[in-house]
Amino acid sequence: MKINSKVMTLHKGEVPFLTYNRLSEIPFILHAFSTRFGGVSQGEFTSMNLSFGRGDSDENVTENYKRICKAVGFDYESLTASAQVHETVVRKVTAQNRGVGIYKPKDMLSVDALITNDPDVTLVTYYADCTPVFFVDTKQKAIGLAHAGWRGTVGEISKKVVERMTEEYGTNPADLVCAIGPVIGKCCYEVSEDCAEHFVSVFGADSPVIAKGDKPSKYMIDLALANKLLLTKAGVLEENIVVSDLCTQCNSDLLWSHRATAGKRGTMSAFMSLK
Repeated sequence: MKINSKVMTLHKGEVPFLTYNRLSEIPFILHAFSTRFGGVSQGEFTSMNLSFGRGDSDENVTENYKRICKAVGFDYESLTASAQVHETVVRKVTAQNRGVGIYKPKDMLSVDALITNDPDVTLVTYYADCTPVFFVDTKQKAIGLAHAGWRGTVGEISKKVVERMTEEYGTNPADLVCAIGPVIGKCCYEVSEDCAEHFVSVFGADSPVIAKGDKPSKYMIDLALANKLLLTKAGVLEENIVVSDLCTQCNSDLLWSHRATAGKRGTMSAFMSLK
């Protein structure tokens, strides 16, 4: 098991997980991104599936969460999950929200991003090709996680997280360090003309985010670059944005990819907490 990445590290062992080298340099946070391996799920979910909503047993998913928490160092009891529907709702959470979406029922129908400045809660968001975006305010010691599929991206969710952190925590965008991915890359993310038009409306027809595909009326979209551009638009410094060089579909032997598996898959999670 290995990866070819200049910006991420694969931590091997019974429960493998990924971290960003840049984020690992920040002393007051703990973060991780799961892989397909290290869990107890079976069949099409083998083995580290972190979604309760895809047909796997709740007992398996719960055990998977406990295993990755132990491997990375998160407190299982502190986990707080999103309720992703490909929209742009940003939720501020605290210790009062511990367990929501994990061992307590979801209490909101639409949450695609989470922010906090409370060290007693661990943020959790879900992926299998869509874009994870990590946010760390290095001065105010606040963090955020966003799930940016194509709808969330054209809805400018990354920019909205920066704005919400500024509102709630006094974040200066110049103090943010952000990390994007792993995500399905421009090499693999083919979309219809209807979908591409949404990106044209936000980024412009000449944007490097959009390229003509090999097939008629098909386009290739760079979700990672799109979210990077949204972050810079929100005031995040380009040198403070790290983009993963791992495409989920190209690395589907290690990472869950919805497209690579034709939807027969488990789900990965991004995690982050304040120490």
